[in-house]
Amino acid sequence: MKQVVQNYKSGELAVLDVPVPGCKPGGVLVRTAYSLISTGTELMKVSEAGMSMLGKARSRPDQVAKVMQSVATNGVPATYRKVMGKLDSYTPLGYSLCGVVEQVGAGIEDVKVGDLVACAGNEHALHAELNWVPKNLYTPLPDGLAPRHAAFGTVGSIAMQGVRQGEPQLGEVALVIGLGLIGQLVVQLLTASGVRVVGADPDPVRCELAERLGAAACGDPASAAVETAVAELTDGHGVDQVYLAAGGGTNQPVELAARLARDRGRVVDIGKCRLDLPWNAYYEKELDVRFSRSYGPGRYDPEYELDGRDYPIGYVRWTERRNLACFLDLLARGRVDVEPLVSHIAAFDDAVETYQRLKDGDLKAVAVLFRYPEQPVEAEAPAVAVPSVNVKRSPARAVKTPVRLAFIGAGNYATSMLLPHLTGRDGVELSTVVTTTALSAANAKRKFGFAEATTDLDAVLGDKSIDAVFVVTRHSSHAELTRKALLAGKSVFVEKPLALSEDELAGVLAAVEESGNDRLQVGFNRRFAPLLQEARKRFGARTGPASLRYLVNAGRLQHGSWYLQQGTEGSRFAGEGGHFIDTASWLLDADPVSVYAVASSGNEDLQVVLRYPDGSTATLSYVTTGASGFPKETLDLVADGKVLRLDDFVRASVYGHKKWVSSRLPKARDKGQNAELASFVKAVRTGGPMPVPLESLVATTAATLAVQASLTGGAPVTLERAR
Repeated sequence: MKQVVQNYKSGELAVLDVPVPGCKPGGVLVRTAYSLISTGTELMKVSEAGMSMLGKARSRPDQVAKVMQSVATNGVPATYRKVMGKLDSYTPLGYSLCGVVEQVGAGIEDVKVGDLVACAGNEHALHAELNWVPKNLYTPLPDGLAPRHAAFGTVGSIAMQGVRQGEPQLGEVALVIGLGLIGQLVVQLLTASGVRVVGADPDPVRCELAERLGAAACGDPASAAVETAVAELTDGHGVDQVYLAAGGGTNQPVELAARLARDRGRVVDIGKCRLDLPWNAYYEKELDVRFSRSYGPGRYDPEYELDGRDYPIGYVRWTERRNLACFLDLLARGRVDVEPLVSHIAAFDDAVETYQRLKDGDLKAVAVLFRYPEQPVEAEAPAVAVPSVNVKRSPARAVKTPVRLAFIGAGNYATSMLLPHLTGRDGVELSTVVTTTALSAANAKRKFGFAEATTDLDAVLGDKSIDAVFVVTRHSSHAELTRKALLAGKSVFVEKPLALSEDELAGVLAAVEESGNDRLQVGFNRRFAPLLQEARKRFGARTGPASLRYLVNAGRLQHGSWYLQQGTEGSRFAGEGGHFIDTASWLLDADPVSVYAVASSGNEDLQVVLRYPDGSTATLSYVTTGASGFPKETLDLVADGKVLRLDDFVRASVYGHKKWVSSRLPKARDKGQNAELASFVKAVRTGGPMPVPLESLVATTAATLAVQASLTGGAPVTLERAR
């Protein structure tokens, strides 16, 4: 079998062919499916191995002390041979994995061959194709938990043991210093425990990720943002607990902990950081300093780990194994989400290259997984097709002024958000309004000056003098009406959504292909908002991946709203979500490649994570349970040391080398409808390109459909583009 090893003397990393371990009594032989690289502990070990002998000695003073003791006992020559022999040997890497039981040792009755298990231990859960794992260092997977997520079991247990040492209580406030892999998990575990969390890390991407995963606020510890957040959340008293999840040689974490902890607060050391405690600060506050020992009780006890002797639950509630099982249960129930932490999945055969990229900084990651060749077949990830737009376009004809428009539908949105911008516009003639009831058509004709009102849709589509048709009806009719209008040769403006299913989307594109008419616009107006346009211009081009967070405080619908008729009109997000996906994709200048969505009970509040080709991510929080007085839409875009902030289309700001803040707009927010309609009318009149490429409209629609597919399948959905 193959195994990842390192020579600590030379720093060499290799994937070696080594013998298969035997299946001893009291444990199981596990074939690895996924193993997790600890980007903290393992990379520190890899970096140390590349140091000079003096550098190694400085980094491990504890080992130097052992060497000096050996010199005093055994003499220099014997100690030298012993130390060099140990250094010049291959040592294993890895301590967290998920795999399939291949063989069961004597005395094991809780699992059988073929079962999936999560495994822990730096001697038993190695980056190797096969591992022998003793009973107390593995636990079976709950139903439905993906193996790649279960591979986080060990680091999850480390984070969980740290949180247990902090003894959090409902309503408390905690500070997590260091938002690497362990810190991100600590944030989620504390949030799940009813604790409000402030995070501190110099990396803005990690701060944004922690906020997305539940932290109330995060910031650079060198800035005033962290102290301000702590003061606001604690009324100036300081946090109840501090979790040190940072590494490195600086003493700043323990100094920050002393400054921001309340009187008699608890400070828990989880990571390996410098601990020169400032005596006066810790004494005056009588801070309770605690250490978290790895995965929990049982660690470093050979009778527990190797001999399988459990501790009675009445005396030790949470052991290594119980912590591991508890963390997997939280994963399976969706209380902790590790998918956003997965920065990269590498083939096991590429292990050496992957470590080198991490060490050199070419691969910036929170968590990296190795996928093994003979992994168990997971349930196939759901996918939504993004149809290709290959059409032999008919020449777009320029239209003489005025442009003659027809409206299909004259409901609240059409009469409040669209028609006021078209009435009286130079070069536009409102020709005909079509509704299903005669009175609503007559009202629209009277209010907005349509030349005609009718209930006869076919007559309008057959009228060659009409240049463009607006489809502003209920969601379930959009795709079919759009299809008919395209086949009739009209330019079409359809309010979102374009389609409620993949079949409907395919039908629209079939009409485009059949007619050669791709003159289509969907009412994604936010990208046309002047304030957002100006903010994007001020933000400028970017070179690295971006993180975007979009909070939509949608609010509850009134009883009787047709939006609640999900059986016929689709979900509320299916109707509205395209707005926000389109805005994110426009800001990131790309179309998403995958979608992952989770929902609260009843599917009212959604969290949607979009991934983009360059590694950028966008998180949409679509909530209906927020306060009505809070702004409806807030957006943050972070990249290249810059931040763009949009506050409900009232104010925007960009933070970078220079700060720009817009003037506050009046209460009448401009969300871009006027500019959007002007662009559409101009395209119709001149025969020029439509305001948004058809490929983008299709990609946004497919991504919106993928949200429901992800909710149904409980897994990320790949957006498969036709070749």
